[in-house]
Amino acid sequence: MTTRSYYKDFDIRWSDIDANRHLANSAYLDYMSHTRMAFLIEQGFTQKTLIQHNLGPVVFFEHLYYFKELLPEDKARVYLQLKGLSEDGMFFSFEHNIYNQDGKHCAQCEMMGSWIDLKTRKLTALPNDLRSLMEKLEKTDDFKVLTKEDTRKFGKKPEDVKFGQL
Repeated sequence: MTTRSYYKDFDIRWSDIDANRHLANSAYLDYMSHTRMAFLIEQGFTQKTLIQHNLGPVVFFEHLYYFKELLPEDKARVYLQLKGLSEDGMFFSFEHNIYNQDGKHCAQCEMMGSWIDLKTRKLTALPNDLRSLMEKLEKTDDFKVLTKEDTRKFGKKPEDVKFGQL
C-alpha cells in the first residue's frame, strides 16, 4: 500500500452493524464523511469560517465499492486523498480507502462535491485562502483538475414527474 498521510481510526459500534452482523452501508458513508470533515476543520474550514463566507459543502455523488466486510470486533482506518479540484476550488473530489486492523482493503469510495453560497443557493468558487488550504491534502496518483463537465460525467439528469402519476 502506498503511504497515505491523512486518516481517522474508528471503533465499530453496535449501532454501526446491520442485520448481517457486519458494518452497515450507511456506517461506511458516515466514517468517510467524518474523516473528510475532520480534515477540512483541521485545515481551517471551521463552522466560523464557513459562516463568514456563507459557504456549505454539497455532495453530487458517492460511489462506494466493497471488497471485504468489517465485523463488530474489527477496527477501521479511513484514509483520505484529494482526487480532483477545479482551478477556482468550486468542485472537489475525494477518494476514501477503508482498511481493517490487519491492513486489508475493505472498501473504497470516490465522492464529488461543490461549495454552495448559502444566501444565493448557487454553486460558488472558494476564496483563494480556502482553496490553498484544500490543496494541502495528499493527492491521488490520478488527481485531475476538475471542470463543470466532470460533475456530469455519468450523464445523470433529473426527470420530474407530476404527483398523481407515480
